[in-house]
Amino acid sequence: MIERTKTTNNNPLERASEVFAGLLDNLNTVLRGKTEQAELAVTCLMAEGHLLIEDKPGTGKTSLARALAASIGGTARRIQFTPDLLPSDITGVTIFDPSGSEFRYRPGPVFANIVIADEINRASPKTQSALLEVMEERQVTNDGISRAVPRPFMVVGTQNPLDFQGTYPLPEVQLDRFAMKLSLGYTDRAAEYEVISNRADGDPVLGLSPVVTEPQLQRLIRAIRDVTVSDNLQHYVVDMVVATREHPDLRLGVSTRGTLLLLAVARAYAVGRGRNWVNPDDIKAVAVPVLAHRLSIAPEAELDGLTALDVLEQIIAATPVPR
Repeated sequence: MIERTKTTNNNPLERASEVFAGLLDNLNTVLRGKTEQAELAVTCLMAEGHLLIEDKPGTGKTSLARALAASIGGTARRIQFTPDLLPSDITGVTIFDPSGSEFRYRPGPVFANIVIADEINRASPKTQSALLEVMEERQVTNDGISRAVPRPFMVVGTQNPLDFQGTYPLPEVQLDRFAMKLSLGYTDRAAEYEVISNRADGDPVLGLSPVVTEPQLQRLIRAIRDVTVSDNLQHYVVDMVVATREHPDLRLGVSTRGTLLLLAVARAYAVGRGRNWVNPDDIKAVAVPVLAHRLSIAPEAELDGLTALDVLEQIIAATPVPR
């Protein structure tokens, strides 16, 4: 159960907290027994970050992405990633228009508020790279012309584990663009029964109503960026990040982009709990889903059975928490 503290601020942060609760209710209607993952997904949306969901088939990855898309009053597009998908199928293509005897640009499905990149690791690396520019700069460049995508803009990628057939690993440069990586896992027995009971009336995603409009959400996202993070907490985050770069068991540490995203996500997480300031618990709560997928374990440490998550948890535990 999420405990929210009533903030003394008037709008828009109070409104942001209300929207956060409404979005979470929508996701919990679709995902049973996954409150923590649903809260993190909403946090990622409110921070205008990109979300990667990795898990076994049939665990609700696409349902979570669709529920997020249905909960805002903007546009949503779904791209089914397959080995024969081309970059132009994502970003758009310039075609010749015989009626006007000129070339026209036909925008791809990436021009939406929420883009569901379903089974993203089934496409070739060349096709995956089509998302690099738009995920970072919120624009698509075609024939030398840059076109901005709608805001807010969020890519929700789903993927199966890499040991499944027909998958290509996402390169580090693309993983780093995802603000957060989540795993849903199988539901427990009680939640499984709720899922099958809930499906008796049809797909629950189709029954969801938007909680917030596109312009309202963009205003709330801008307001969340002003949430207070004390100097002590900023030093705390930097200490944690620098430790990942210096740890002997890690081949790749957290990038500066990861540092900025950790603070952005922590701000949204605090607002979700009704506060207009960030505390150390907010940083700890989002550190693993924001940072773990950016790390790469050293070969020697991997032979010893360590994982990047193991090392990150050690670093979080060893970093002194400011008062």
